[in-house]
Amino acid sequence: MSIIAKDNRKDFLPAPEGLHQAVCVDVIDRGLQETPWGAKEQVQIRWQLEAVNPETDKPFLTVKTYTLSLNEKATLRHHLEAWRGKKFTQEELNGFDLEKLLGANCQIQIVHNIAEDGRTYSNVQAIVPLGKGMVKMTTSADYVREKDRAKERGTGNGGSDDDDSIPF
Repeated sequence: MSIIAKDNRKDFLPAPEGLHQAVCVDVIDRGLQETPWGAKEQVQIRWQLEAVNPETDKPFLTVKTYTLSLNEKATLRHHLEAWRGKKFTQEELNGFDLEKLLGANCQIQIVHNIAEDGRTYSNVQAIVPLGKGMVKMTTSADYVREKDRAKERGTGNGGSDDDDSIPF
């Protein structure tokens, strides 16, 4: 009997373009990742949008991956300062805990990009604070942080985590 591997990517509806109210639901340390500019420490920030996906009846989720840096040229720093509505102090630049973002509201500008394969992806273009008088959102009850998902499911790997044992 054959065991067939195939591309099982599912089509999904990207978050709509425009300015959306959002709440930060997750901050994920992606560790050292290879980039066109060499290996970089990366972090991913995830937001739930106020807009609801009509296919799932759940809030849209949008994600942005950043280099884990508060350098003056870093996108993470630019986005956080715009979100906060103020510059970082020197003390904050010495070490800012990104977990503080959890539950924080903002407005996110979403733009669409079309990949080489023709798929449309939503991308975070800009982040700004909530407008005056806007009611804060809360995280949807069905969202589980990535770090808590393995605990919910159990590890489920049924084997060794030793990558050196992989024969290819």
